Amino acid sequence: MKRTLLLGLLCMILALPAMAQPGYRYGYNPRVQTVGRHGNEYVAWHRYYFGLRLGVNASHVNSESPQLDGSGFKSGLNIGAAAGVQLTYRAPLFFETGLYYSQKGGKSDTGTGKFTYDLNYLEIPLLIKYKHFVGNQTSIQPYAGGYVAVGTDGSIKNYDNRTAFSSFDNGYFQRCDGGLKIGCGVGFNMLYLDASYDIGLANIGQDNFADTHNGCFTLNIGVNF
Repeated sequence: MKRTLLLGLLCMILALPAMAQPGYRYGYNPRVQTVGRHGNEYVAWHRYYFGLRLGVNASHVNSESPQLDGSGFKSGLNIGAAAGVQLTYRAPLFFETGLYYSQKGGKSDTGTGKFTYDLNYLEIPLLIKYKHFVGNQTSIQPYAGGYVAVGTDGSIKNYDNRTAFSSFDNGYFQRCDGGLKIGCGVGFNMLYLDASYDIGLANIGQDNFADTHNGCFTLNIGVNF
């Protein structure tokens, strides 16, 4: 059921650009500002936009505590929605935020046993993005900023004794997280692709004497309206 849902969402995202009506550049649209010519056509950007995202995470947890260290990479789902607004009419500079469900965590296979750490969050990014146009419909979009997140669910699995318990129980992980996010996207018409990395700055471990931080690579595909 989960795979069917993800496949359906991916097909919908890929189909939306083909359904888009071209030619908005040649009529009035309050969302669009003309910025110059590319060949014989005008290049334009949206003053604001909304987007859908679907992607995968490769995450890890670095900790000074052997009990919480999951420095092996773990895969997970990243799904959500984004919204951006132009900061200045003089340049294609945008502020972007959104809401994502992001599955993070890590793996550990040491002398103390084999563990997986599932840490699932609702995450809000706070980004500054610049759109550099390389064609009338194609743009490269580097960005940087931060994120804040709150843990929703997750489990720690001990494969040696086949037990599992909540990641956010006393003595393990805290629910609040935050840090830096850097990345770059590529836009073509409505289609959007990006890659990013989260640098966790908050100590997510409940042991105040051992720093514990998230790290996460993300690859996303989506559409912007």
